[in-house]
Amino acid sequence: MISSKSKYFLAGIIPYIIWGTMSVPLRNIKHFPPQEILYYRIFISIIMVWGTILLFRRTALKKDIIHVRSLKKGEKTKLALLTILSAVLITGNWFTYIFAVNSVSLKAAAFAYMVCPLITALCGFIILKERLTRTKVIAIAVAFISIILLATGSLYEVAWAVIIASFYALYVIVLKVIKQVDKFNFLGVQLILSGLIMLPMYFVNSNAFPTDTYFWTHIFLIAIVFTIIPLFLNSYALLGMPSSALGILIYLNPIVAFAVAFFYFKEKIDIHQLFAYLLLLLSIIIFNAQLLKSVAYKKD
Repeated sequence: MISSKSKYFLAGIIPYIIWGTMSVPLRNIKHFPPQEILYYRIFISIIMVWGTILLFRRTALKKDIIHVRSLKKGEKTKLALLTILSAVLITGNWFTYIFAVNSVSLKAAAFAYMVCPLITALCGFIILKERLTRTKVIAIAVAFISIILLATGSLYEVAWAVIIASFYALYVIVLKVIKQVDKFNFLGVQLILSGLIMLPMYFVNSNAFPTDTYFWTHIFLIAIVFTIIPLFLNSYALLGMPSSALGILIYLNPIVAFAVAFFYFKEKIDIHQLFAYLLLLLSIIIFNAQLLKSVAYKKD
């Protein structure tokens, strides 16, 4: 019998492992343009997420509606603008990630999510005036040295990785500002806005409506297995484990993604890149040293 604590831990690990293998279904349909994959991922996700909300989460939805109605005019305007901004950022993140996986390299896509928490911390310091300890400043400095080293080998790959990470880092900053709103319901609103953003492009630039069963199987797979299920598990994990511990687990994503790139897709890595990646790993350990120590010695 799995203990309650183990269930939460498993629920925390599984989403990042799933997201780390997302390159597999994306590569399987790489002959489709990245914007086409994004169009249908968003459209199908809207249907699936709102179907889930209306069937199973109506109480949370009603609570959010009451909360938004109770806000003052200025607060409503701020929430609306932040919601639109978050939709633009997550749409940009999804598009650049799909493009990187299918048209740049898997290493660039994986590297993005390895450096992302460090860029998020830097953005939090600059935008939200969050405090950075001396240890974290050192970790960020080491991370940027790693980025510079990688850029000397392939500026194109590193540029894409930083763009992907920056979109997501700014998205996380926006989520930190938005409070007292159910995150899954918020995702539903974001998806609708993302769909509205992509709709003009869809009508102007889309190819003929795909009828390939293989394509649609993968789109539904991405929408359900790589979007809805991980988000549910992620939310469940937060009920029984500290967010700090869950924050450390995010690094499973790039580790799994690198493993998929090297062992499944046989992407090569040279000594120069390996050294830079190890340097980045060192910066992650330095950045999370205190957090890792507190989680390791945390009493039940």
